[in-house]
Amino acid sequence: MLKNKKTDNSISRDTTQIKKKQKTDMSQNGSNSTVKLIGTWSSPFALRARIALHLKSVEYEYIEEADVLKSKSDLLLKSNPIHKKVPVLIHGDDSICESLNIVQYVDEAWPSKLSILPSNPKERASARFWAHFVDGKGFESIDAVAGAKDEAGRMSAAGNLMESLAALEEAFQKSSKGGEFFGGENIGYVDIACGAIVGPLSVIEAFSGVKFLSPDTTPGLIKWAEKFRAHEAVKPYMPTVAEFVEFAKQKFNVQ
Repeated sequence: MLKNKKTDNSISRDTTQIKKKQKTDMSQNGSNSTVKLIGTWSSPFALRARIALHLKSVEYEYIEEADVLKSKSDLLLKSNPIHKKVPVLIHGDDSICESLNIVQYVDEAWPSKLSILPSNPKERASARFWAHFVDGKGFESIDAVAGAKDEAGRMSAAGNLMESLAALEEAFQKSSKGGEFFGGENIGYVDIACGAIVGPLSVIEAFSGVKFLSPDTTPGLIKWAEKFRAHEAVKPYMPTVAEFVEFAKQKFNVQ
């Protein structure tokens, strides 16, 4: 009986070891380091970072770039000297740049039951593919419509945009598996990636009068966009269509 009884010293050592383990675990998942995010309210790419941080319940300081169209802060230039763009995640002494890279970093640095990227290697690779598709074909098509010089150019660019959205519609139908999001019942990596085009797409629709998302061609994406905007990890950070349009007018000097 006496041999099995722990002494005060052994209990103290056990408590110290537990505290050390907790401290180590905190260090591994980054929870004991200062986290800051440099962004702009209008940036669809900064939106990605904010959604990821919200989903993983990460406490952070948000730093708004006051007038990114005209000037850039010293902190932004120091933190992202290569591209000089938002968003930038500052974790302790390290700076992580590029929105999709930040989302992946947040998912790995703060592990939890809710995973942004799929755990299955095949599904993970597919998610990365469609995320890069959005940043490639998706934004290229939107920019082409916005920058078209004549009607023929606009028609051609609009056709390319419709093809890109049709591809995303097909991807949604396959990956959602009957759920509300690309990730199924929960927002995942492709949702965050694709969510970045929702704002710019609404601006293009407002200026052109053309509805690129329609019940006939993209029924899944229409419902998805509504659910995405209303999600508790998105709604606090995503500007309204009117705010996006007003910003676009200022940016491109359009009345």
